[in-house]
Amino acid sequence: MADKSPRRIMLENSLAEDPADSFLRYGLAVQCLREGDVDEGRERLQSLIADHPDDTVAAHQQLGQSYLEAEEFAEARAILTSGIALAKKRGDWHAASEMEGLLTQLGY
Repeated sequence: MADKSPRRIMLENSLAEDPADSFLRYGLAVQCLREGDVDEGRERLQSLIADHPDDTVAAHQQLGQSYLEAEEFAEARAILTSGIALAKKRGDWHAASEMEGLLTQLGY
């Protein structure tokens, strides 16, 4: 993997100062995915979901999309399905619709 971007370094440093910050945790996970560090990004998203199961719609969507892009369809379906349920529970119809669209790409 290439060197870390300045943005990733900044996120890592900020998170070191406040490890419980969900917004920073999510941002770093997404940055990892953008930089091609898929395993690290997924682990960070999964940890965030585990720590905050009722407040992670965006994490579900990013993780599901990551699996979809890697053609890991069973994993994509599972995380997107749970993300859709969470989004609907929270009244986030836009996110639910977007994840439903991703599931449609899988043929569900």
